[in-house]
Amino acid sequence: MQVLKILSLIWKSGAEIYRDESDGRLAIDNAKKIHPEVLKSAEPIFNQIDDWFKSWESAAAPDITIRKALHLYCGWQTNEKMNAWLESDWDSLSLLHDWTVVLAKNGWSDPYDDYRQYENDESNTMKIKFYEQAKLWASQNK
Repeated sequence: MQVLKILSLIWKSGAEIYRDESDGRLAIDNAKKIHPEVLKSAEPIFNQIDDWFKSWESAAAPDITIRKALHLYCGWQTNEKMNAWLESDWDSLSLLHDWTVVLAKNGWSDPYDDYRQYENDESNTMKIKFYEQAKLWASQNK
């Protein structure tokens, strides 16, 4: 099973999987909320899940922002501040949608595939603009 499919099922259950800063290992909050079949499916790909988290450790702010927005957009994770921003700023929501269209034109057809392999100059420019709009909104809505 795909890494993002498993992660999305974990997040949608109300649990949170993350890298524990104290020991660098993956940890889960509210693990009892995760269906046992999901945990069973996660076991054989644990190293891939760990690699996915590691791949984000040195990510720049625009990358993290667009990832969080995509996870919100897909319904995998909640983010109250980002949700409030995108509900109130249709231009930014439209930009997020247009960014996914550019990725689709580059071959991204499954939201459970890591989109980063489908990025190009156009999508990167859009991602930076999206991040700048997020910073502007955040500074105006403290």
